[in-house]
Amino acid sequence: MFKPKYQLTPKILANISQIERFYGQLEAIQTPLKLELDVEKHNLIQSSYISNSVEGNPLSYLEVSNLLLGDRVPANRNEKEVRNYFDILKKLGNYAHQKLSVSQVIEAHRELLTGTNDEIAGRLRNKKIVVGRYKSLEGKTKLLIKHNPPFYRSGQIENALKELLNWVSEEKEIPAVIKTGIFHHQFVYLHPFEDGNGRICRIFTALILLSSGYLINKYFVLDDWYDIDRILYSDKLHTADSGDKTEWLEYFTDGIKYSLQSALSRYSTSFESMNFENRPTTKEKEVLKIFGIQREVTASELAIKLGVSRQQAHSLLASLINKGFVSKKGLTKSSYYFLKKRGERV
Repeated sequence: MFKPKYQLTPKILANISQIERFYGQLEAIQTPLKLELDVEKHNLIQSSYISNSVEGNPLSYLEVSNLLLGDRVPANRNEKEVRNYFDILKKLGNYAHQKLSVSQVIEAHRELLTGTNDEIAGRLRNKKIVVGRYKSLEGKTKLLIKHNPPFYRSGQIENALKELLNWVSEEKEIPAVIKTGIFHHQFVYLHPFEDGNGRICRIFTALILLSSGYLINKYFVLDDWYDIDRILYSDKLHTADSGDKTEWLEYFTDGIKYSLQSALSRYSTSFESMNFENRPTTKEKEVLKIFGIQREVTASELAIKLGVSRQQAHSLLASLINKGFVSKKGLTKSSYYFLKKRGERV
């Protein structure tokens, strides 16, 4: 039975508190649909670029953006790697309510490596390997071994992976960000495939957060944190190889906190750069504040609260609908209006 070892240090507890606060601020941001979709598209592209770049893919961010925004057929292996990753991320929400399984992981791996490494795509490792990186020392290139995965037979790996995934699905007491961080390390530690482990791990890290109610990729991405210092990311991961995951979890929760702060800043910048005609007016901001208190509002109720005529209330609501902030339900006098929430625009 999988039983992780770690301590909830003051740093981790403080990070969890700040994560909840920052995520709440993100949820409360009122943005038009177009801006929201632009931010989500940016997040998906950024995640696809960084996660592949960390593993050695040479494409630049501009090249990745042009490939994914142009929606063209990949011309080589590097482009195919990025496209496969992007396609998996786009449909991640389809799996958010499914129980994690080994077959799910294998299928994602098959899709990730199809067209780039077909011989091992969707196949659990059945050989010994070492995990490390090459470094030039005294004029010679040497392999610095960081980790020997505990199992090398596919049957052993499948059992260990199944145990981990069952633990993730059944564990309800541990905070979601801690559980996700534990999964992230343990998956890399098991190293179930010959290639693609890091990318699959980051995909399922996002999926677990998504299943726990964090709208990752729609609101924020974690990959920008890993990209700051890729060697540090690897080193912190391997601090948990001895069994105690505390130091790794401090780093991991630092990352979620950083990514949420970055997302808040990005939304603020994007909002300021909106076309003037798409920004809410001063009066429309008053309407949005009312929606923040009252989930559903009729035009008559709004007129009373704002001290304006019913016609003026209708005009304000119509403008907010056009700008993507508000939706209307019904066609008669009994119709009402409600704030569009990003979580409802999947």
